[in-house]
Amino acid sequence: MPWRVGPADRAKGVRPDPYRVWLSEVMLQQTTVAAVTAYFQRFTARWPDVTALASARDEDVMAEWAGLGYYARARNLLKCARAVAADHGGSFPETRAGLLTLPGIGPYTAAAIAAIAFDEPATVVDGNVERVMSRLFQIETPLPAAKPELVARADSLTPAQRSGDYAQAVMDLGATICTPRNPACGICPWMSACMARQAGVAATLPRKAAKPEKPTRQGVVWIGHRTGALLLERRPDKGLLGGMLGFPGDAWDGAGGDAPAPAPWLHIGEIRHTFTHFHLVLRVHVARIDANPMRGEWAPLARASDLPTVMRKAWDLARDHITG
Repeated sequence: MPWRVGPADRAKGVRPDPYRVWLSEVMLQQTTVAAVTAYFQRFTARWPDVTALASARDEDVMAEWAGLGYYARARNLLKCARAVAADHGGSFPETRAGLLTLPGIGPYTAAAIAAIAFDEPATVVDGNVERVMSRLFQIETPLPAAKPELVARADSLTPAQRSGDYAQAVMDLGATICTPRNPACGICPWMSACMARQAGVAATLPRKAAKPEKPTRQGVVWIGHRTGALLLERRPDKGLLGGMLGFPGDAWDGAGGDAPAPAPWLHIGEIRHTFTHFHLVLRVHVARIDANPMRGEWAPLARASDLPTVMRKAWDLARDHITG
């Protein structure tokens, strides 16, 4: 992983860059390593340190983030970078307590940065660590109710020395060996101590409370175009896709709304997208706009590639109607 410094290099005195640790942890929240790697490399090539990121334009950062989802993370990323640059001389605080004072950094991220970047014996508990602890100690309580006990168990094992190496090792154990399905217990370094393995229930843990079924919401999106340009609209800072450019639409409440300009709008179909808490069905309308739009801004066709995933789905459906 491009943000990692391995134990051999650390033993030679190579220290992890707190900026890269922080950036990777924010990107990895609710996202996979495979999805994050290319974004991380682009971000660090364009903004190699926290001061450079703090100076970036909001719209540039949001465009680079497009496709990673959970866009509040990108807004908080900028707030945090600017706080580090303005209030801490461009250097991250070196303790969990200090890191918690920064915008957008919660208990998990603060512990991860403190342990990995500064070797503070902070307890780092992500989903992988929760799974390892639930099996190691055979914790039958379903998640999320089991979280306090899992954190306490993880804390009891966190060493005073090489805390960063240990934190990453346990996360890697969960990611590669103590996996959600078909855990490779036969090659696990903790197999002799694992209570769930001894009881033959490792693959059934951690237990999870039943999730309620996601509701489905309805909405509409208007893709207006003229020669070489698309009509885009920046969404409000708060809420889903906050601060992101997208096609004008409604409130996704099924009530519909007004088109952004008078035009011969054509309904060309629907796209579907799933967010954390609901499914979304968007009716897609397309039209060439010759009048002045009542809202939105004109942008080159190429900007479609910078849009959030749900908007790119709408563009994929509309592209042939516009460019063909």
